[in-house]
Amino acid sequence: MNRLLLIIALFLVSLSALAEKAELVRHTVMVDGHPMALWEKSAEAATEAILLVHGRTWSALPDFDLQVEGEELSLMDGLVEEGYAVFAVDLRGYGETPRDRTGWLTPNRAADDLASVVPWIDEMNDWERKPHLFGWSMGSTISQLMVQRHPGLVSSLTLFGYWRDDDERIPADQPGLEPLRETNTAAAAASDFVTPGSISQKAIDAYVSAALAADPVRVDVKSMDQYNALDGSKITIPTLIIAGEHDPLAPPENLAKLFVRIGTGHKQYVSVPGSDHAAFLESPRAYFIHELVSFFAGVSLQGEVQSGD
Repeated sequence: MNRLLLIIALFLVSLSALAEKAELVRHTVMVDGHPMALWEKSAEAATEAILLVHGRTWSALPDFDLQVEGEELSLMDGLVEEGYAVFAVDLRGYGETPRDRTGWLTPNRAADDLASVVPWIDEMNDWERKPHLFGWSMGSTISQLMVQRHPGLVSSLTLFGYWRDDDERIPADQPGLEPLRETNTAAAAASDFVTPGSISQKAIDAYVSAALAADPVRVDVKSMDQYNALDGSKITIPTLIIAGEHDPLAPPENLAKLFVRIGTGHKQYVSVPGSDHAAFLESPRAYFIHELVSFFAGVSLQGEVQSGD
């Protein structure tokens, strides 16, 4: 009988947790006449906001709000549980944001789009501070570029899965390029999960399905040489560099160079043990969220000290 009561209690707790999950809301932010899809999940009475920026191939929802029955994998849900208002943007050509007439996405265009989306978030509520900016993989370099091109818009910068060697010079494109509009593949969708046992096959299958549904065609990106403007010394806001221990795209030697060059004393480097390029979707998810939220708390504390509160 006691076991039956325990099962019923656990069932009611799980139902309660499901009922309390924040609603996913879609916004449209117009940037130079172009509609940008912006997704939101917010905790009640949230006082701080976070903008999540996806990577090269897949859009916001497969990356940041993956829903798998019986598993908790959504980064948006995890941050909502910590009391934040969480936003995730679909860059041009991704998810529910259409390509523009050029058919291309460039780093500067993406960074400038973020520079319009962030103030839109900032103005929608009386937040205690400006939004935090989180970029994953290509989203990390776009986020850094935004911070450099448009300083003063965000309270902090998080670079996750940062792929670039700070000493690398990327060559300019050859003239006459045309968008390829290649079909995305299931193999590409599953390629980030390289650490054995870090994620269930059920979750990988769900991610592949969600990714291909949201982004059946690969976005065409050019002018990667615009990333040559990235300069760690120009980052003067609190910055977190975070990477999976086994991430093949973010080797520690590259991250160490960037860390040393970042031009603020408020900076941290975190290695997430037992994970790779998709750490927040893998078994160390709780560790990842703990480290991320601890960084945000430090940013808030620094703000209070500076304001004299």
